[in-house]
Amino acid sequence: MLIKNPILLALLLFIPISVVAEFQHLDPLVIFITAGLGIVPLAAVMGTATEEIAVVSGPTLGGLLNATFGNATELIIAIIALNAGLLDVVKASLTGSIIGNLLLVLGLSMLLGGLRYKEQDFQPVAARLNASAMNLAVIALLLPTAVQYTSTGLTQPAIQKLSTAVAVVLILVYGLTLLFSMRTHSYLYDVGNADLAPAPTEGMDGPIAPEGTAPVSEGHEGHEGHEEPPNIWLWVGVLLGATVLVAVESELLVGSLEAATTTLGLSELFTGVILLPIIGNAAEHATAVTVAMKNKMDLSISVAMGSSLQISLFVAPVLVLTGWFVGQPMDLNFNPFELVAVMVSVLICNSISSDGSSNWLEGTLLLATYALLAFAFYFHPVTETTLAAIF
Repeated sequence: MLIKNPILLALLLFIPISVVAEFQHLDPLVIFITAGLGIVPLAAVMGTATEEIAVVSGPTLGGLLNATFGNATELIIAIIALNAGLLDVVKASLTGSIIGNLLLVLGLSMLLGGLRYKEQDFQPVAARLNASAMNLAVIALLLPTAVQYTSTGLTQPAIQKLSTAVAVVLILVYGLTLLFSMRTHSYLYDVGNADLAPAPTEGMDGPIAPEGTAPVSEGHEGHEGHEEPPNIWLWVGVLLGATVLVAVESELLVGSLEAATTTLGLSELFTGVILLPIIGNAAEHATAVTVAMKNKMDLSISVAMGSSLQISLFVAPVLVLTGWFVGQPMDLNFNPFELVAVMVSVLICNSISSDGSSNWLEGTLLLATYALLAFAFYFHPVTETTLAAIF
């Protein structure tokens, strides 16, 4: 809960600070930093509100809400950047989110969980299904760029139409994955959702919980141990309010982005791939790592890989269609180096997660891969020549 986390409470102070900084026309770097820090607790509030609403609405609607709002913060930032014409930043943030979830989040989860528990097991069937879906996402993201580089005289409208067709297919696949995971084969995902109080597991720090401990739902416990249903209208209002504030902070973040990156000496490519995904998904990243340290690796895998799938199968296609509506030619013709990074991330993640178990060394391998890619993006600024070659 937000009210129990002093760090998130402190970060809320940056929301009014960023607004004041904007009205006082302070240094864009100050606005960029304060707006970014202000988005972090708002993302946590949106996640908490969605979970509370899901308690009342039931597993099906709750699952749909979690799927829809899971990356709402990042989607809002991307839409505002798209409307501002920062297409390269939008594309970089999409690939950066996929890379960050598969390497940084999953790597930290496996490393910290593996330091406490020697081996952590998770459902391999669900992991393999997620891996297959990620392979499809890589193919879909690769095709427009491959067509562009293997064709002569291909016009931008043609790439736009191809991207729109790919986006429609991906959204349909995303809908089918929701149907599969929440209806026809929901039992494959029950382990991650139901394992709220894991059985005693001897780890490097001893058992995680005494035998016979009953699961406790934090924040809903009544006087006699019974759960009290949350006030759904209160949490709907909180969700809407947080969404509005995220939109305001995202407007400030995007408005100061170019000046701030120039001051910091960073390229838009590095900012989009590394910085923006960390800001937009910080709360979700913390959740995945926290549950891994409680030996709930199924849930951690679900959060990390599920978020990557949502970005590639839902957020990216939605941005393509949104670009068509707002008059910004958003397509899926990515920087080739971004696609290489995504393919590398999916390859090593699928290789590590296929056996249904993890340890701290596998987490270290994922983090090392992320560090190497981050260095590569830092020393790979997109120049005018590169942009001309791509578009």
